[in-house]
Amino acid sequence: MQEVIRGLFRGAKRGVMTSKQGRNFYKGNRTGSMGRHTKHGGYVIDANKVRTFVVPSLAGCELKPYVSHSSDKFKVDPPTATDFSTQNIFNQ
Repeated sequence: MQEVIRGLFRGAKRGVMTSKQGRNFYKGNRTGSMGRHTKHGGYVIDANKVRTFVVPSLAGCELKPYVSHSSDKFKVDPPTATDFSTQNIFNQ
């Protein structure tokens, strides 16, 4: 009972809970499971749940992965209604 009164005296913290807070609460970090727990305390990884990333072949690609800090800044005007009507993008 003293812990409850002490908590009320200090003020309840009702901010957003992160995965680092709480002693008896596991929030996780939205990664999902990659397998299952066994009854003996082990963990079996399911190959169908493991994330695999398919990367296309970039042979002959002229684009670079980063933008230089010394590149010139440019501004593009937002499109207007006449731009959409002349391009006919909705009738494809």
